[in-house]
Amino acid sequence: MTKEVTLYTAAGCHLCEAARRVVSAACDELGFELREVAIDGVPELEAEYREWIPVVEIDGERRFVYHVHPDALRRALSD
Repeated sequence: MTKEVTLYTAAGCHLCEAARRVVSAACDELGFELREVAIDGVPELEAEYREWIPVVEIDGERRFVYHVHPDALRRALSD
């Protein structure tokens, strides 16, 4: 079964840009599809994610905030 990988980001967020590079590379390498969600201007998403972005969820479970370590992400995707 394929895991659902979601990256929550906001415009102008340098940590989001770094996370996008790491998550995209791991997803490409392991064959997962990345869903990216911009929280900008969506009140519900802003309330839930703004103070934590970037946020990576795997199968709906929050797994990484702020920084995404490539090896830890690969392990999480391989579980």
